[in-house]
Amino acid sequence: MGKKMKIAVIGAGASGMAAAITAEKCGAEVTLFEKNERVGKKILSTGNGKCNLGNLEFSMEQYYCSDKEKLQNIFQTFSVWDTVSFFENMGLMIKNKNGYLYPYSEQASTVLDLLRTELMRAHVSVRTEVEIVSAGSHKEKEGFELTDSEGNHYFFEKLILACGSPASLKKGEGRSGYELAAQLGHHISPLLPGLVQLKSDERFIRALSGVRCQAGVTLLIDGQTAAVERGELQFTDYGISGIPVFQFSRIAARALENGQEVKVMTDFFPDQDEKAFGYMTRLRYEAQKDKSLEDYLTGTLNKKICRVMIKQAGLQTEMAAEEAGWLKIKELMLGCRSFEIHISETNSLENAQVCAGGVDFGEISTELESRIVKGLYFTGEMVDVDGKCGGYNLQWAWSSGYLAGRNAAGCPVEEISVQEDAPVC
Repeated sequence: MGKKMKIAVIGAGASGMAAAITAEKCGAEVTLFEKNERVGKKILSTGNGKCNLGNLEFSMEQYYCSDKEKLQNIFQTFSVWDTVSFFENMGLMIKNKNGYLYPYSEQASTVLDLLRTELMRAHVSVRTEVEIVSAGSHKEKEGFELTDSEGNHYFFEKLILACGSPASLKKGEGRSGYELAAQLGHHISPLLPGLVQLKSDERFIRALSGVRCQAGVTLLIDGQTAAVERGELQFTDYGISGIPVFQFSRIAARALENGQEVKVMTDFFPDQDEKAFGYMTRLRYEAQKDKSLEDYLTGTLNKKICRVMIKQAGLQTEMAAEEAGWLKIKELMLGCRSFEIHISETNSLENAQVCAGGVDFGEISTELESRIVKGLYFTGEMVDVDGKCGGYNLQWAWSSGYLAGRNAAGCPVEEISVQEDAPVC
């Protein structure tokens, strides 16, 4: 048996553990470094504590990156079905909930426990509470010299950076991986919050705080439509939240960073056909025009929304609908379908579920290897690739971790025999 290749994986999150397990199973000698006292802490909070592993409704439309063709090639090599196989081989039972994949237990801790067990079974050397502060090419032989915060030095032939991002961490944390990448010559795109709430400076926002409603939401950048989503919209005392907002928050963050004007146009009646809505509006007016505006709108939308809409239209709640007149009532109701909210900023990275930005995707090959430094690989949020809600970011973690581990170990990627109609509970 030949000498085993020595590989270092820095960062024991989802992608780092996947990389370490895969590389060790391919015959490498792997050391996994984690600066925290335990591995995989972020996994416990994914999917509201249930760990949304991936999604069967998979498409490139769910991702943001500079080269979707390259990203698609990566996912074709290790797909969502390969993720199912990867975890089922560890003993995980998987539940399919309308395409969303969860552990059958619906506990993120189950996934973490299995990954930790697999690390032990694969004989990965796990070094917790060790922070690597510098990485450089070795002067005398091919490989990497690492230094930890205590001044200890290590040498490895290959290096996988899987350090994660500042998303959902305390201010100032989670940037060490990008610093290491920069030391090794890589460019880092600005780090911005993704899957995050949006803040508004509109005076009416506080009056809507606590409201949850189904709505159609359109993101406007300099007056042009940039994205359209639909779902439960949530109002806070500082702005708007909810999955439809999260889905395009990355675009909003980038636009705000560039100094562009950002607005969200809201349709509070997303299920209503335009013509039918106009007809219904006229019938309601003729039947109930003697009511005060507050009573007139009762039975339509949340009371807080109704009050704000009346005020924004320049009317008073106690005014009779007939006094306002049909044209003003028509304008008021149509305003409920195109209600604009000015966005002043996003919530912070500490509140974000993912980070947009990171190592330039163009500087990394389809094999996840650096185009600048031979033997250097990247996974997960280290790279300027991020997805929408629904398990897409964890899918990127598993795919990038698996491929970086295999390729770093020098093992050719095998085709995993998983049929697209494979049973998932």
